[in-house]
Amino acid sequence: MAQDPLLGPLAAAPEKSVLVFDVDGTLAPIVARPELARVPAATRAELRRLVASYLLVACVSGRAGDDARRLVGVDGIVTVGNHGLELDPRAEEFAAALERFREEIGLPVEDKRLSLSYHYREAPDREAARSLLEEVAERAREAGLEPRWGRMVLEVRPPVEAHKGTAVRTLVERCGARRGLYAGDDTTDLDAFAGLAAAGLEHAVRVAVASDEGPSALREAADLVVEGPERLAELLALL
Repeated sequence: MAQDPLLGPLAAAPEKSVLVFDVDGTLAPIVARPELARVPAATRAELRRLVASYLLVACVSGRAGDDARRLVGVDGIVTVGNHGLELDPRAEEFAAALERFREEIGLPVEDKRLSLSYHYREAPDREAARSLLEEVAERAREAGLEPRWGRMVLEVRPPVEAHKGTAVRTLVERCGARRGLYAGDDTTDLDAFAGLAAAGLEHAVRVAVASDEGPSALREAADLVVEGPERLAELLALL
């Protein structure tokens, strides 16, 4: 991949630049089940190099923070889980409400404590599975929770203004960065794109890690587009 002029200002001033990444579908290729995901060794090597020179390297994931930290497996990376909900002071209250909802629904679910993810990638009949989860989404709304759709997944979360965009802005403010990059692959990453744009940076780069399943709006909103996590690793080598 040739050097892109959008990356130059970041590479020229790593001491005042922040790099933030989604995890699944961005650093780690999408797999059938979340527990099978892996960040490739080549990507980890680039992340270790970046941690040593940039002001901040961080991940904002839909996974629970501890799970995302384990998956990335690189010391020195700041990890925020549950799309930024872990930064909310009402986290314990939200966790209790989600536990009650999980027990009422009774379907297999990835329980991330502050959000519930109902995956249907492996369903024999995806259309029927989606239809069932539409009912779950309606019950979530009735319970005062917020349903969100992603790549073959329904996520149920608290109805609060906490998302990848608020997390990105908080990270930028805390470290005092003046330049930044965010890379993501899914609908929730549009919030992060908006958060980066609103963070008051002198230079910001939004990277879409594209796929056939990803939203077209992500490509349209991005400054750069790479085709999959492998290509993102090549981009990291330019930073």
